[in-house]
Amino acid sequence: MAECIRDEYLTPMLLYLVLLGTAHAAHSIYPRIRLSHNELWQLNRTWVFQAHGASLQPQTMVLDEGHERLYVGAKNTLFSLSLDQVNTHHREIQWASTESQIEECLMKGREKPECANYIKVLQQFNHTHLLVCGTGAFNPVCAQVRIGHSRQDRLFALEEDSVTSGRGRCPYNPKSPCTSTLSRGELYIGLYTDYWENDGALCRLNNQTYTRTERDDRQQLSGPKFVGSAVIPDNDDRDDDKVYFFFTEREMDAEGLNKAVYTRVGRVCANDQGGQRMLVNRWSSFLKTRLICSVAGPNGIDTHFDDLEDVFVLKNKDGKNPEIFGLFSTTSAVFKGYAVCVYNMDDIRAAFNGPFAYREKPEHRWTPYEDRVPYPRPGSCASKVNGGGFSSSKEFPDEVLRFVRSHPVMHSPVLPRHRRPVLLQTEPGGRKLTQIAVDRVQAQDGHYHVLYIGTDDSVVLKVITFYNKDTDTMEEVLLEELQLFKVSAPIREMIISPKRQQLYVGSEAGVAQVRLHQCDLYGSECADCCLARDPYCAWDGLTCSRFYPAGVYTKSRRFRRQDVRHGNAVQLCNGLQIDGSEERSVYGVENNSTLLECVPRSLQAKVLWFFQTGGEKQEVRDDERVITISHGLLFLHVRSSDAGVYVCQTVEHGYVNTLLRITLHVLRGERVESTIHRANDEEGEKSAPPCHSSSDAPPDPSLSPRVLVTSSIPGRHSRLWYKEFLKLIGYGDAQRVAEYCEKVWCTDKKRKKTKKRFVSPGGEKRWKERGEENSNRAPRHTLGT
Repeated sequence: MAECIRDEYLTPMLLYLVLLGTAHAAHSIYPRIRLSHNELWQLNRTWVFQAHGASLQPQTMVLDEGHERLYVGAKNTLFSLSLDQVNTHHREIQWASTESQIEECLMKGREKPECANYIKVLQQFNHTHLLVCGTGAFNPVCAQVRIGHSRQDRLFALEEDSVTSGRGRCPYNPKSPCTSTLSRGELYIGLYTDYWENDGALCRLNNQTYTRTERDDRQQLSGPKFVGSAVIPDNDDRDDDKVYFFFTEREMDAEGLNKAVYTRVGRVCANDQGGQRMLVNRWSSFLKTRLICSVAGPNGIDTHFDDLEDVFVLKNKDGKNPEIFGLFSTTSAVFKGYAVCVYNMDDIRAAFNGPFAYREKPEHRWTPYEDRVPYPRPGSCASKVNGGGFSSSKEFPDEVLRFVRSHPVMHSPVLPRHRRPVLLQTEPGGRKLTQIAVDRVQAQDGHYHVLYIGTDDSVVLKVITFYNKDTDTMEEVLLEELQLFKVSAPIREMIISPKRQQLYVGSEAGVAQVRLHQCDLYGSECADCCLARDPYCAWDGLTCSRFYPAGVYTKSRRFRRQDVRHGNAVQLCNGLQIDGSEERSVYGVENNSTLLECVPRSLQAKVLWFFQTGGEKQEVRDDERVITISHGLLFLHVRSSDAGVYVCQTVEHGYVNTLLRITLHVLRGERVESTIHRANDEEGEKSAPPCHSSSDAPPDPSLSPRVLVTSSIPGRHSRLWYKEFLKLIGYGDAQRVAEYCEKVWCTDKKRKKTKKRFVSPGGEKRWKERGEENSNRAPRHTLGT
């Protein structure tokens, strides 16, 4: 099997140029919307479950839509969480290692944290039971957990009489990678079966048999890291069902000098019983081939993303042709990058039906096997589809079994759709990507894949990608960046529920539940909604709301506006946008710095500033005194000639929107200082006035001046200066401002913000905030320093 030149041999600069020379279209590395943990909480978009404030350390999660529960296997504990709200009505089973088990583990030289019981295998065994296996202080153990027939049963109990050894079903080491899937009462698992992690194996367990790959056969498995697995039928004949395993392994390269990492997809027949005289209790159908995820570069040199971090199987209605999404990273020590590649099942099956690979010695190159292949084809299942001549693999001729044992590798690799990644992250020093989940969403112009990618710092990225046939490029749009946890922790598990439109995310910080979309966040105008390019959302004539396919809510269909591929608000929203730009007044002090604040909702919008004189607008250019920053327009030294009207506009996908008009008033510095000093002199050595309870009344919302002078502001012992300042700028009702400032400065009167849930008349769960900090919050101030 031919291997491409590896990126370890490229110079750092050449490698960087290869990655930059991709066929990807130019795109912004910024999300359109970035939401912090607090913002998600305040928007009622996320809920977080934390286990008694301790580190949760989830190892595996299972979604049970029937019982409406999320099961989480963690350290010493199995949790059952509500799918409605993960932080309410949880149940748990404590399943820690015994003192004697921990003592024995420590005597073997292990650290105490390793000697806990980490639940690594969690599968729904049947409608009423879960299969659970844990590391058991380096002595694996399995049991069944009873969950009842329906959600009304509220059962969640470990059956003590079902506890049995987990050897061969669960790894010893909590850090050991493993993958499992359960079908028709049989557990298929990839794991290291021994204490020292020398024996990596793909196994099937049931009540009668234990089938696995050959021991110490590096042709079958060579230092594997198990990532994912799934049962995928080829056709309607269930005897022809296959189990696919996704893993990486280390192999000697063609020169026999270096151990290279390759990503593999392996396959076995679900009904494989092994051989009668040879390959007894061994797979008689195991084959594997390489999954390619690479970027074509100059001179025909490909840059490979060879280390598989996670895999997601996006199933379709019949389950026969799911789409396989792989999250890959580079193995180069020079440059760290990530890519997502998508594979069609037709291409995977074609590779397994293609030529077998052959090489005389480990250091030789792989070549296609061109001699006669025995019948039935090695790797095929005993099924009616394959002729029906064999009722079991035990009836296969020895010639077939000998061939499959000596030729487990296919020559043709599996190439990704469009022969390139659908998503590429190559920014040096960027965050690490750890997990992936995918939702298929129907929009007005077709179906889109929405990718949810977990990172090592508690963030989930929401991305859409699509292929442009005209330019032969992939375009990716980073819609949202969501910080799910308050503390930074790698995301270890992600499960998506299309039915509930929820994403469930596990990390050491807890288990988070986040809604897949929040359309009203984009704004209530047509242009805001179209520019968002979110396939979940469309403008319905009144607001940005959930998009439904034709036939659903047909009453408002004629008003719907959505353009995911282009975000062309100019065309779709012509005449529908209302100029609702805000107007502000800002006061600056001559020769001091002044900020005109303007922050668009979209981080991908370009901000332009104009100075308006009469009916004409002149664009403001940066110079040594005026700088455009992310928060607005900063005057380092404001002059009296700078006074006037400034217009903040954004441009996004050709759509121009006026966000803000700011009238800048420039005050002479000498006059401001004399006013403040006069107020201080009048105050003298008087102590600060006490905080009066009468000021608890909320301030008048009509208080409009956004004013704050921060240069030479006196301490709390002198507060009369601001009254003089208000007279200076022509604001009359100083008494009302005095009451307001008294309230702001008297911090002992502030109350902590609380969060209370209530049910709206429509039945929708919402949250509302109470307390002075929210209802009477001070207006945003703008300044001169």
